[in-house]
Amino acid sequence: MLLFTGKGGVGKTSLASATAVQTAVAGARVLVTSTDAAHSLADAFDQPVGDRPTTISLGSSPVGGQLHAQQIDAQQRLERHWGQVRDYLSALLTWGGLGEVAAEELVLFPGLDELFALIDLEHQVASGRYDLVVVDCAPTAETLKLLALPDALRFYADRMLGPGRRLVRGVSSFALPRGPAGTPLPVPDDAVFDAVGDVHARLGAVHDLLTDTVRTSVRLVVNPERLVLAEAQRSATTLSLFGYGVDAVLVNRLLPPGDGDPFLTRWRATQQRHLAAAEAGFAPTPVLRAPLQADEPIGIEALDALGHALYGEVDPGGRLTEHQPVEVRETATGLELRVALPFTADDDLELHRRDGELHLKGAGGRRNRARPASLARADGGGAALDDGWLTIRFSAPVAAVRS
Repeated sequence: MLLFTGKGGVGKTSLASATAVQTAVAGARVLVTSTDAAHSLADAFDQPVGDRPTTISLGSSPVGGQLHAQQIDAQQRLERHWGQVRDYLSALLTWGGLGEVAAEELVLFPGLDELFALIDLEHQVASGRYDLVVVDCAPTAETLKLLALPDALRFYADRMLGPGRRLVRGVSSFALPRGPAGTPLPVPDDAVFDAVGDVHARLGAVHDLLTDTVRTSVRLVVNPERLVLAEAQRSATTLSLFGYGVDAVLVNRLLPPGDGDPFLTRWRATQQRHLAAAEAGFAPTPVLRAPLQADEPIGIEALDALGHALYGEVDPGGRLTEHQPVEVRETATGLELRVALPFTADDDLELHRRDGELHLKGAGGRRNRARPASLARADGGGAALDDGWLTIRFSAPVAAVRS
């Protein structure tokens, strides 16, 4: 699965669609889908696209595979997976004196509907119907929040399924407190807990898929502009913090070579400086180039041409780098846990260890990461940030750790 994200207006939908077209023409079964509330796949293909996978005609292109597109109705997915839980939480807030409309608003956490769209994507990947699933995500800030939600929601679901269920069974035999309107405290029934349990299991599968860098990659789409590239650097750090692999940076809308107009000459030189900085800063992650198109890339032929210009001889559906955001390696004195944190300075990073977990904060993101099993019983031996990698040393000998 390939996730495309970037700052609004960088053309990520066009590049995601072009990637899907190129891969399908080469013979693969491809699904391109959107979790962005501002769906635009239908506009890019100039063909109708619905909530269910829709066959996209590849026109006069040599047909080797199949292309389907889908604009997920995230609200419908939320109703299916979270409706019973939402109704209970809304009833609980209403019992406490909150108006019904306000209660409905408060129980829908920002990004929750898009999260259930990810559950749908995991199902599509697991079905085996497609060789590649391409996802046109929301702009980067919203996508980073979305990718952090599976862990956060699983944390609360763990507590509701364990202590919460036992607590409900314990208080059910007592007189329940009454709210401002004199009604007894609403108690969740088994259907609510079953819904939470189902979501908990599905979120586990989503998390496993997203953090499996062999099956899932993120591609950052940027324009050759200083502010956009600075945001992309922070995004790359946050993605690594959560264990998501960035396999390429796609620089879009580069001016073609040319002479003449002084304004264009200066603009072209500025773009080339930013491009060189991106290639140096993101190395070893490949930086691919997409030239500015004479017209909007609308329709299969235009998207196919854009894909050719972007990828050349590179397999657009393949894994473009072997870079791992998290790795454990052996040393003479024990083991090291290495976390890729590009573009991070010592002053930007906080690291704490507590109860077998590592608490990391950097680039505006925060992550509580359980130690890998191989390090569960190892003693800490210090940490250092060097060349974009946070190295956390564990001083126990390898043999002792493995025993």
